[in-house]
Amino acid sequence: TNKVIGDMIRSSNGKFKCAFSISGVALEQFELYAPEVIDSFRELAKTGSVEFLAETYAHSLSSVYDTDEFELQIKMHADKIESLFGKRPTVFRNAELIYSDEIGEKIFNAGFKTVLIEEAKHVMGWKSPNYIYTHAYLNRLKLLVRNSKLSEDIFLRFSNYSWEDYPLTAEKFIGWIAAAPEKERIFNIWMGYEAFGYQHRPESGIYDFLKAIPYHAMEQQIGFALPSELARQKEVAGSLTAPYTTSWWGHEKDLAPWTGNDLQNEALSKLYEVGVRVRLSKDRPLLHDWLLLQTNDYFRYMSHKEAFGSNYESPYEAFVNYMNILADFLDRVKSQYPTSIEDEELNALLQTITQQEKEIAAREQELNKLKNKLSKISGK
Repeated sequence: TNKVIGDMIRSSNGKFKCAFSISGVALEQFELYAPEVIDSFRELAKTGSVEFLAETYAHSLSSVYDTDEFELQIKMHADKIESLFGKRPTVFRNAELIYSDEIGEKIFNAGFKTVLIEEAKHVMGWKSPNYIYTHAYLNRLKLLVRNSKLSEDIFLRFSNYSWEDYPLTAEKFIGWIAAAPEKERIFNIWMGYEAFGYQHRPESGIYDFLKAIPYHAMEQQIGFALPSELARQKEVAGSLTAPYTTSWWGHEKDLAPWTGNDLQNEALSKLYEVGVRVRLSKDRPLLHDWLLLQTNDYFRYMSHKEAFGSNYESPYEAFVNYMNILADFLDRVKSQYPTSIEDEELNALLQTITQQEKEIAAREQELNKLKNKLSKISGK
């Protein structure tokens, strides 16, 4: 897929553009087992027609369950993206496009001014996704809204023989965009990477469709833009209010795929209740396993409705397997921080340690400035 995207960028003289959101744990897997994948993303980054978005390091539900963990994972992920691809991300896409007004505020407080969200009916109402909006009460936080119909025409329906618009050609797809009202100028087409070659096999024609997109777009004078480029536009169509959490999964576009039954809620509760204790630890294997256990797919596999991609025969089997692993992990946490120590006491200790680390970092920064001044003086 990356080779096809590279060819699209070159054949369009850099006019075709796209963005990727890749979790930190996925990047780790590539580094360990498929370094050539990292190299292919680096090659795309060099074109200037690709950008990498910020998200949670573990593709987790921390934005919902643990604000401190959410903030930590955002920084970890931004550091990882910068170290691998040379540029720090400026646009945020939460795992599974999970969003609410409250989560938007957390993202803004983490330093981001643009976030990608889902076109959920209870948020959009009669409004079109084809404009830029702002947060309900933070007008400096811009919202880019996924056009769910066009995105899912590719992701869900491309190979569906019974779909009324089958077969989908690039010419037809671009024609729909060209026929939209003139004022609607932004069409955010986002989907899982697995759409290309996995969800839709190569023999389905998905790659031929993809390759033809730039040609037909330019023929209709339709351009491409990176999310960060859209974020620089000053014109907005108003604000969006999202009091309830949304996502891009399921008919209801909510959290039900991960929190819709007792199995899921039991697992999530047991996991996130030890967050304070884990963050106090300096045990690297423990901290790494903590990240891996947060990947949200595990909880979706416990769903009775949305277990797409699961290797388990039933949600209950997924739950039992996860809880067995989690029990071993919790024993390791307990051995370091017994349950006899209250969370409030541990949290106070963690805040003290964090503050001390910030003070040390500030003093080191000041010391480096003084050293630079001294070296300049001695060089004169």
